[in-house]
Amino acid sequence: MDRDNASDLLAFLAVARERSFTRAAAKLGMTQSALSQIIRALEERIGVRLLNRTTRSVTPTQAGERLFLKLGPKFDEMDAELAALGELREKPAGTIRITATEYAIHAILLPALAKILPKYPDIKVEALVDYGLTNIVAAQYDAGIRPGELVAKDMIAVRVGPDLRMAVVGSPSYFAERKRPRTPQDLTEHNCINLRLPTHGGSLYVWEFEKNGRELNVRVDGQLVFNGAGALLDAALKGFGLAYLTEGHVQPYVTRGELVRVLSDWCPPFSGYHLYYPSRRQPSPAFTLLVEALRYRR
Repeated sequence: MDRDNASDLLAFLAVARERSFTRAAAKLGMTQSALSQIIRALEERIGVRLLNRTTRSVTPTQAGERLFLKLGPKFDEMDAELAALGELREKPAGTIRITATEYAIHAILLPALAKILPKYPDIKVEALVDYGLTNIVAAQYDAGIRPGELVAKDMIAVRVGPDLRMAVVGSPSYFAERKRPRTPQDLTEHNCINLRLPTHGGSLYVWEFEKNGRELNVRVDGQLVFNGAGALLDAALKGFGLAYLTEGHVQPYVTRGELVRVLSDWCPPFSGYHLYYPSRRQPSPAFTLLVEALRYRR
């Protein structure tokens, strides 16, 4: 069915329902003469009279009644479906795909979701752990969560957490037989637990330090390599070596004495986590709701 046929049939249905060209024209927002011309052209095109016209009334012919009974419910069903889609657009619903680090999901995303998911059961969130700089457009993510300094300039970035600090930690049992490092260079004498990143050819994560304007990047060595922060933390707790993780990730264990922190004076704060997404993205109600729940307020 082409667009003209659809418009002409809608015009016919309006007249058949109202039994009046005047009332139908008013509902369709056109003149009575224009509506009459549309109906006349439709009848000529299909070769069948659809309406009986008198000076006092308009009634469907037998063919018109048949067409009205067949098409009316179908167009009503389409109107109802369009209305339902419109309601879906206004109502927070749908699936949101996010890429983030393991710690960001635990410390940033989940607390925000706890505020909104119980109230909006039609919202679903798929969060995938990723330590690389994934192209969220190509990978069909709605958004990502990364430290602000890693977010591309062409993205919209919303701060979702306080400043971050890294921390070098080891268990008391590990330090029982080793001296604590005093400078980043001392790490070459320690068994360090490495993180392998999926980007840059799967290279090992370089430990970054800074003090009094002096920056040091140290490529550490050790017996263990993982691709997730959870395994690094577990290995450090078990005494396998030193781990380099975010302060928030390890602080509860440091407070309880399960981990010992070193080189804290070489780990200054840096830009906290940001939610980022393409500037051309048209936010859905569900996504807008999530952004506001995540937004960091000092």
